[in-house]
Formats: sequence, structure tokens, C-alpha cells
Amino acid sequence: MKYIPHTQAEIKSMLSALDVSSIEDILPAALKKNPKIDFPKPHSEIEIQSLLNSLAVQNEVGFDNFLGAGAYRHYIPEIVGVLSSRSEFATAYTPYQPEASQGTLQSLFEFQTMMADLCGMEIANASMYEGATACAEAILMALRIHPPKNKVLIGKNIHPRYQATCLSYLKDQNLEIQFIDYDQQSGCLDLKSLKAHLDRNTACVLIQSPNYFGIVESAMQEISNLIQKNESLCAVAIADPTSLGLFEPPGNFGVHIVVGEAQSFGNPVSFGGPYVGFFATRKEFVRQIPGRIVGESVDLDGKRAFTLTLSTREQHIRREKATSNICTNQNLCALRSTIYLSTMGPAGLKETAGACYSKTQYAKELFSKIKGVSIRFSGTAYNEFVYSTSKNMSAILSELQKHKIFGGVGTNEGILVCCTELNTKEQIHRYTQTLESLL
Repeated sequence: MKYIPHTQAEIKSMLSALDVSSIEDILPAALKKNPKIDFPKPHSEIEIQSLLNSLAVQNEVGFDNFLGAGAYRHYIPEIVGVLSSRSEFATAYTPYQPEASQGTLQSLFEFQTMMADLCGMEIANASMYEGATACAEAILMALRIHPPKNKVLIGKNIHPRYQATCLSYLKDQNLEIQFIDYDQQSGCLDLKSLKAHLDRNTACVLIQSPNYFGIVESAMQEISNLIQKNESLCAVAIADPTSLGLFEPPGNFGVHIVVGEAQSFGNPVSFGGPYVGFFATRKEFVRQIPGRIVGESVDLDGKRAFTLTLSTREQHIRREKATSNICTNQNLCALRSTIYLSTMGPAGLKETAGACYSKTQYAKELFSKIKGVSIRFSGTAYNEFVYSTSKNMSAILSELQKHKIFGGVGTNEGILVCCTELNTKEQIHRYTQTLESLL
């Protein structure tokens, strides 16, 4: 209250209406207490720096990192950090005034173009919050396109956090949500389960490739054909789009929506964010895309120019007509992705994807030779694979950490191991040798 510029007369009037004599009278008892805080004595800058250094040396470093599960370590060229930190990009986050935001708008336009091209789709938006919410928005878009259908199918081999986010978005939508099983041998989507769940009331089917277990769907064309024949929409999620440098894009199989997480493109894992989702689809659905779209036009002088277009966010139109309540996009992260892709080019991205794939296969082969280790799925693996043992999973991961190895992520199927281009053969050998000794 003391920081709000009310006059004394206004304060007196409000207190009178509340039938109290002072502001303190309306405060909870807990807030009225004034405990003495034992602050340390002031320190000099040198002393503070020394203290921080003493804390920093307690951090453990030098671990071999095999963590993945939706957050991937890839090499980031130095140019990404240098260019994305330039002051020219330090503009207001929402480019409402195109005359003052051409740089930001162009970078987002380029991001859209690259993501649409990579996904094999016709159009993409200017980024989402992250991959999980992009999945939820894909389902909501399908429901808008196909009323009154109210049934949604979600693959059980989709990232658990993606599943949870979708359920959170959809729980009050009066929908029927069913999960499709995956084949226990290959790790791919079970086509029999898909056929059993598909019906005329199905608006959307959400699948993932590579899926949570790192398995690339081998029957994408058949899956897409089944869903299209049923007059439903097929949405494909991609957790690590570097795979698009090696495998055929989902758009080539006739899917309707491609979403995912672009963190792998120039954004560090950091402490779990921020990330940058992407959303690509067919041109016929452009009016139903959530979030922002940057369009290319010309200015009064006939020069190439960019501006927000076809925006259906709730800030731009009446809330009840908005396609989503996405209030922002990940401008800086999308910019870093744009610079990364521009730097790498098609050849560089293909080389990165090839390194990830070959190292994953190399690791799988070494793990399969360890007595007591079973490779969980036979499907084609990219970046990740699952192995299981008779020993307690948590105990293994804990023991590996003692040897300075982050051994992977525990799942309901076993330990999920990730190998990117940053994992060396020496690290892979050290992991397998350590695991063999533990078993």
C-alpha cells in the first residue's frame, strides 16, 4: 500500500469502508511479526569473490554425459552466441510495429521457412513455448478442424512429459482420450492397436518419431494412410529435429501436422530451458495455426518487408475467437536456431545426424556384448536406445555417477542412453567397461 500513489484521503476512505483504523489492522498476524534477521557483516568485493570461488570448486565436473530424454547436447558453433548477443536483436519481444522490428521479423520468417522445409510441410509458425505444448496445440487445432469429433489418440511411446502436458491441456475439453500401445519387440507403434482404436469419431492421432525410446517409426507411410483413410488428422512430434538431417521428413508421408522441440538447434541444455517449440502444417490449415505467423510483403517503396499476419492470438482479436492463449514465442531461442541452421547448412546438419546415428549404433553393439545386458528394442535407433539388466536400475545409475558417468535416464523399460556427436568412442568404451565391472 505504501508504494501505491493513493492520497491520504483515499486511504482514509478505504479504511473506513473496511471499518479499520489503519493498514496494519488488515495484515495477517504472520506478517506483523518482525523477527531479527542475523545478517552477516558486510564484505569487500575481493572477499565476496573469494567466497563464491570456494563454493564453485565444490561443483563436480568432468562427467561423461549420456543423458537425453528430450534434452540433447549438440555442438553449438561460436557464431551462434556471438550473433544472437548483438544489440540489434535486443528489441521489444513482440514485433507489433514492423517499421521498428524488421530484423526480428526477418529472423522469425527465416525460422519459419527453415522449419517448414525441414519438416516437409508448407507453412510453420514463429515458434511455440516448447515441444510439449506444441503437441497439445496440434491436438487442439485438429479438434477445431474436425468438429464435432471429440476423440484423441496418443501413442504410449511418446515422451511422458509430452503426454502429461497434452492431458493437462485437454482434461477439461470433454474429450475421449485413448492411448495406442507400442510393439514390445521393435518399440514402434503397434499398428493393430492403432486400427483397433481408430473410428469415425477420432479427430487426431499424435505419434512421435524418433519416439521416447529413440526408435524411428518404420511404418510412417502406413500409419499416415490409415489415419487419412479414417478422415482424421495425423500429428507427428519430433524431440530432436537433427534427425531430419538423415531421415525422411514426416511431411513426405502425407501427415498433417509436424511439431517438436528445436532446442537441439543452437540452444544449450542449460538447466532445462528456455526451449523453443516449432509447429508446421499444410497451407490449408493456416487459419487454425496457434501463435504467431510472420509474413513477407513489400513496403510503400516496393522493398521487401516483413510483418505479423493472419494472427489469431487473443491479444489481436476477441478472446473467444482466438485459436490459442499462447502469449509469447521464444524469440531469442528461435534466433539461435536460425543462426545455427544457417551456419550448418544441409550438409552440416546431415553430418551431425550421421555422427549421432553411427555412434548410437556403435554403443548399442558394445552394450549388447556385455553379459547381463539386454538391448530393449530392435527398431532403428537414433540418438538413444534402451538397455535393461537384472540389477536395480537406480543402483546402476548411482554407481555410474560415482565413476563420473551420467549413465542415462531411468524409464519403465530400462535405462535410456543418449549418444550425440559430442560423445567420443573413448567415453562409450569407458561406460561399457564400467557397466560390465558393476554387473
